[in-house]
Amino acid sequence: MGLTGPPDPGRLEMKETIQHPSTTNPRASAKTRPSNLQPPSYVPAAEVRSLLANSLAARQQRLGAADMISTDEAAQLVQTTRVTINAWIAKGRAIGLTQTKRGFRMPRWQFEPSVWAALPKLSAALGTAEGWALLSFLESPHGGLNGITPRQAIEQGQMDKVIRIAEHEGN
Repeated sequence: MGLTGPPDPGRLEMKETIQHPSTTNPRASAKTRPSNLQPPSYVPAAEVRSLLANSLAARQQRLGAADMISTDEAAQLVQTTRVTINAWIAKGRAIGLTQTKRGFRMPRWQFEPSVWAALPKLSAALGTAEGWALLSFLESPHGGLNGITPRQAIEQGQMDKVIRIAEHEGN
């Protein structure tokens, strides 16, 4: 394989011609790569550590928020057992947020009837039972909902719209 033409100082040099058997013109397809191409940039390790530390701090702050309850408190609230609550978390039926110590923290608002009815559908539509992913989706403003959060939309009776958005995002 060689050059496809004389070098032009205003263009990158063609290093090789790649011919594809499916093309009707054997010279129709060529890939170029500049000889001075640098490898992609990588995020420095210090920046990655900083991002992870900030993420951990944000998660710890959310776990300590006033609307968070333990699995024991959730079981008492809905008159069931902690074992049942843990099974619901595993299935995506309830939002359980992992923490650095044993157990889960749970947003109390998920037990409101409108949100409670939406959770299993939302988990299935997003394709995840992971608590942080579910919470992030529910608490992040969404353009498809005119900037309100999916949780707010559900509370305003727009569960079907939120589920359609979740199905799109889950794919």
